[in-house]
Amino acid sequence: MMQTEQLVAQHYAHGSLEQTILNALAAAGKDLNRLTPKDLAPVDEFHVGGRLATVAFAEQFDPQPGMRLLDIGCGLGGAARYFAQEHECSVSGIDLSGEYVEVANALAARVGLGARVSCRQGSALALPFAPGSFDAVYMFHVGMNIEDKSRLFAEVRRVLAPSGRFGIYDVMRLAGGDLSYPVPWASGPESSFVAEPATYRGLLAAAGFEVLKERVRRDFALEVFAQMRAKGAAAGPAPLGLHIVMGATAAQKVKNMIGDITSGLIAPTEMICAARA
Repeated sequence: MMQTEQLVAQHYAHGSLEQTILNALAAAGKDLNRLTPKDLAPVDEFHVGGRLATVAFAEQFDPQPGMRLLDIGCGLGGAARYFAQEHECSVSGIDLSGEYVEVANALAARVGLGARVSCRQGSALALPFAPGSFDAVYMFHVGMNIEDKSRLFAEVRRVLAPSGRFGIYDVMRLAGGDLSYPVPWASGPESSFVAEPATYRGLLAAAGFEVLKERVRRDFALEVFAQMRAKGAAAGPAPLGLHIVMGATAAQKVKNMIGDITSGLIAPTEMICAARA
C-alpha cells in the first residue's frame, strides 16, 4: 500500500503550485486580494467537467446547510470550497499530497472560507477521524488511484453517521482493453486501478451501503471536451486551467483520457449511496 501511495503522491507533485496558480490568476486579470471560489474553479476542480460536474453532482447528493462533509482526495479543495460556500456545509478534506493540502488551505483562507474548510494530509485507507464524524462523504476521481476499494469503503462507512450518504464521481471501466497512458490520474498502470461499476456496487454492498442513484456521465464528458476544443480553437490556451496542475504532459494526459472515453473504454460515473443501519 505504501509504495502505491508514494507513486500516486509523486504523480501529483508539482513543487511550486501555489505561486504558479497565483501568477496565472494575476495573468487572467484577477485581483489576488479579492478572489472568490468561482475565480479558482478553472484550476482547482480536478475532475472531468470541473465546476459543471460538481454542481450536477450536488443536485444528486443533496447537501444541506450545517452538514459535516468529508472530501476524500480533496486535491486543491475546489469542491470543498464549493460545498462550503454554496451549501453552507463544514468540510474536512484529506489528500495524499502534502503540497495539495497546503495549497487547498491557503486558497480557502484567501477566499474567506478558512473557518469552514480544513484539509490535511493522510490516507483514505486509514482515515484520521473518529467513527460517525460526518453526515456525508464524497470523493471525486479518487478510486482510480486506490486498489483496495474494499478497505476504502469500510473506512468511509466507519467515519460516516449511521444514516449518512456517500457520493462517488469516479472514472470507471465500461469495456475491456488497455488504457492509454499517461492519464490525468496516473503515469502508468502501476498506480491506476480503474474498476467497473459492478465492482463498485458489490464492494459498496459488502461495506454496508445501498446504491440509490447511478449514472454514467460519458455523454456529458464528450460534450465538455467538445466545448473545450471549440473554446481553445477560438481563443487559444487560457492562463488559468488544469494544465497548471498536470504539468508538462497535460496535453497528452487529456488526449489519452478523451480517446479512451470516446472509444467507450471508460467513463466518469456517479453513484449516490446510503449507509444501511
